[in-house]
Amino acid sequence: MDAIVTAGGVPGPGEPLYELTQGRSKALLEIEGRPMGQWVLDALSTSTQVGRVVITGLDAGSGLRCTHPLVFLPNQGSMMDNILAGVRKLFELDSATDRVMIVSSDVPAVTPQIIDWVAQSSLESEHDIYYSVITRAVMEARFPGSRRTYVHLKDMELCGGDVNVVRAGLALSDRGLWRQIIAERKNPLKQASLIGFDTLWMVLFRQFTLQAAAARAGERLGLRARAMLSPYAELGMDVDKPHQLEIIRADLARRRGA
Repeated sequence: MDAIVTAGGVPGPGEPLYELTQGRSKALLEIEGRPMGQWVLDALSTSTQVGRVVITGLDAGSGLRCTHPLVFLPNQGSMMDNILAGVRKLFELDSATDRVMIVSSDVPAVTPQIIDWVAQSSLESEHDIYYSVITRAVMEARFPGSRRTYVHLKDMELCGGDVNVVRAGLALSDRGLWRQIIAERKNPLKQASLIGFDTLWMVLFRQFTLQAAAARAGERLGLRARAMLSPYAELGMDVDKPHQLEIIRADLARRRGA
């Protein structure tokens, strides 16, 4: 499976990480002696499931590297545009490209085993989009104080993960609504309202189970959607704020020490 690493995020003035990045890509923030994005590429490098890698939003001058074939693409402006550019590049390299893994550059705690879990889980069924989710209990046990955003369902509280899988053909289709859903991945209630106000109502009053929510999303979007319930909190530990950066720095320092 090929992968796209999205690294176009550049915090602007007033955003939580601006003082630390000063107009540079968030992916280049240093953590334990290497850029944050390099931790992600290291996990992809030793994954048994990953082939080519496209990184969008940076160039070779960033110094990032990967043991798999690596292609750099310039920032296209938005996360969705970066993903689409990456899929087009992978199609250009191999027109038989099917499933594509989308990996955010700001989840440096992911490991090769976690990457393999996402890939293998997506191969267990025939869906169009595979979206990783993590329960609040798993998230807070692994990263207490991370202060993620959770959506309350009938059977659990969840946050979204930042390593997901999509069919390449879907990514290049003109189904615009699914793109909005992905773009609003940080705001579960906004996602629900895009699918429909009856869905939003049911989310607000905790009437949906996880599988019912995934089925409704797929029905409304006209595609086959699957939520992959992850045992790995690292998928949801993206670095958006300084306190999250410090949590990750301490965690990766412990990993290196071990």
